[in-house]
Amino acid sequence: MRNREPINKARNPETQTQNPKPRTQNPKLRTQNPKLRTQNPELNTIMELKKELKILGWIIAIFLFAFFMPLESARFQEAIMATFDLTRWYAREHVILCLLPAFFIAGVIAVFVSQGAVMKYFGARAKKWVAYSVASVSGTILAVCSCTILPLFSSIHRRGAGLGPAIAFLYSGPAINILAIILTARILGIEMGIARIIGAVVFAVVIGSAMSLIYRKEEKAKREEQLNFPDVPEARPMWQTAIHFFTLVLILVFANWGKPGDDVTSGGFYWLWVNKWYLTSLFSVLLVFSLIFILKLKWQYVVLGAIVTAASAFFAASPLVPMVVGIAALSIITLTDKKHDENREWTLSAWDFTKQIMPLLAIGVMAAGFLLGSTHGDTAMAGIIPENLITSLVGGNSVFSNFFASIVGAFMYFATLTEVPILQGLMAAGMGKGPALALLLAGPSLSLPNMLVIRGVMGTQKTLVYISLVVVMATASGLIFGSFY
Repeated sequence: MRNREPINKARNPETQTQNPKPRTQNPKLRTQNPKLRTQNPELNTIMELKKELKILGWIIAIFLFAFFMPLESARFQEAIMATFDLTRWYAREHVILCLLPAFFIAGVIAVFVSQGAVMKYFGARAKKWVAYSVASVSGTILAVCSCTILPLFSSIHRRGAGLGPAIAFLYSGPAINILAIILTARILGIEMGIARIIGAVVFAVVIGSAMSLIYRKEEKAKREEQLNFPDVPEARPMWQTAIHFFTLVLILVFANWGKPGDDVTSGGFYWLWVNKWYLTSLFSVLLVFSLIFILKLKWQYVVLGAIVTAASAFFAASPLVPMVVGIAALSIITLTDKKHDENREWTLSAWDFTKQIMPLLAIGVMAAGFLLGSTHGDTAMAGIIPENLITSLVGGNSVFSNFFASIVGAFMYFATLTEVPILQGLMAAGMGKGPALALLLAGPSLSLPNMLVIRGVMGTQKTLVYISLVVVMATASGLIFGSFY
């Protein structure tokens, strides 16, 4: 930008005064080569034409959809209702309890965890066995869905994590959920549960390694860059940051702890579900101590926020209310802290992740509801794609049935634990065990909303390669499993 001003002035001072900003449509091109528009007007014209044609194409597509909208079709009407039903259910069940805490956890990684610490365990120069071991078993701790993992993945990717370990973390987070695997074994059979956990761990390592190999030139450049990265000392002892981080993680985990099964009335997992809000409250109290003694926030403000949050929990029937009040109080306290800039940066970082991820998730959830319907609890609403068509295509154990099950699993949105009862119904309708495993290995880690956000983080090409690896490996695994069972 500095080199552009003298060039423009030497050429025509009057033009520089009247039009200080060139009309280059692409800001990247304007930054990288400010003389491109003058030197190559033909290329600039072609680029402008492509942009206008793209806008025209979207206008025509929306117009044709509106013009030929089959409002009289019962299936179209149900698909529209399924779109709004899934969107409402997602907003009620996942945004407040899952995503909002996840954004703040991602903010902890982005602000309080130094880049050197992230690179030590996930960076391009980290020991591979350490990086992939930590990344591939993360799901046993996090127990999140394919959308809740996104802020955490985006955060470690920004902080310099190698592509392979970051991808392994992205896959394993929602795929290796201990409760979901136990539920799979109880309802779908012990062999399905064992195959799922082995497949999920192997997938995380293999897919991460494959991505690292495919983009080895980029990884080599990143490794060389990180070799010269200075060792920046931590602002506080790592154990303090770890306490703060895992306190937030445990609040997220217990607030979203699902019921083990309708027929389960005893056992450790059932006890955790029954007492989940007491456990969430316990770790919320621990968070209060962390905010005061680790982040050094004013204790008067923190205690006042805790009292208001507790009062809202006492008077409100829904747990969503105290969660919203608590997050609002935390945001206000950190944003108004004038002594420690990183506390304010924490909330601002969480807000950045929100702006990046939420719009794409909203679009993805609505598209998934319209195409594939809304299935949760006792609700089963069909999308524009007929359910009987899907069921008929996943019977047996052919290559096509496994591939189709992988594709459906990759695009359909599954909340944590919901994939098991859905598969139970599909298997009762004739779905083969091989395609069922393929869907289990592709479904929890991918979804249409998830894909849109991943594309925004690492680009279209890498996203397509990642999706392809998941689908191909799920297809192969289902085919092998189905040949034995």
